This record gives sequence, structure tokens and C-alpha cells, in this order.
Amino acid sequence: MGIRIYLFLFTLNIFAGRGPADQNKICMSEQATTQDNAHGSFDTKPIWRTFWILLGITLVEITLATIHMKTEFPPKYVLNGIYLILTCAKAFYIIAEFMHLRHEIKNMIMTIAVPACLFIWFIVAFLWDGASYNNLRNRYDRHYAEKIMAPKEVPAEQPGKPQ
Repeated sequence: MGIRIYLFLFTLNIFAGRGPADQNKICMSEQATTQDNAHGSFDTKPIWRTFWILLGITLVEITLATIHMKTEFPPKYVLNGIYLILTCAKAFYIIAEFMHLRHEIKNMIMTIAVPACLFIWFIVAFLWDGASYNNLRNRYDRHYAEKIMAPKEVPAEQPGKPQ
């Protein structure tokens, strides 16, 4: 953006009949004004809004966990789904605000979001494949199944020895 402004001002100064020495003075004063405004106008409202949203989501998660521990409601699989959705919402707010991704162009967002989604798919695929292997191993490998499923032998009582 700064290069565009510089080229625009340079073009205006050429048409106005000013020389390169005048151009440097104008650009330096323009840069100083821009830096002063950038440091003086920092807005903390979006950060506090994100803080309160994250706090609210966390409180909802804690409340749901407490209710589930005392009443067994909602069922665990429903609770896990709710946690997953709330965690994704928290991740969105953290990435958007604290990594400044909300203010980026769409291509930059996609450059980060698509590999992240592929990484999540990668984790799910390997977990699914590992569970499938474990199930097949339990079904077709008798030695493994007998070793895991065999009841533990209890030592027999010996007569004459108190226990």
C-alpha cells in the first residue's frame, strides 16, 4: 500500500512541476504522519470482545461438564459433539483476532485454512485406519485374542496355610 501511495504522490509532483528533492521531503513528512497515527489509534475493543466471547464459550463448556457429572445429562456422545463445535468456535476467534487472520485477504486465509483442514483429515484418517487394524487383529489373530481375552487364573488355596 505504501508503494502505491509513493508512486501516486510522485506522479502528482511530476505533474505539479516539483523536483525529486521536494519529493523526498513530502514522502518523509507523509511517512511520519502515518506512523504517528498508527501508534496513537490502537483500538482494544476487538480484543476485549474476543476475550468475552472466549470466556463465555469456556463457561458454557464448564457448565455443561458440571451438569453432566451430577445428572448424567446430556449423554456423553452429545456432549462430545457440543464440545467439538464450541472448540472450533474458540479456535476461529483465536485465529481470527490474535493471529490477525480476520483482516487478511481471502487468498491468505485459504493458504492457512486448507492445509489445516487437510491436517485434520490426516489425523482422522490415521485414527480410523488404526482402529480398523485393531478390530481386524482382534477378529483374525487367535493368539492375540486369546492372550487378551483369557481369564486370569486365581491361585488355588493350599490346605493348612492361612490367608
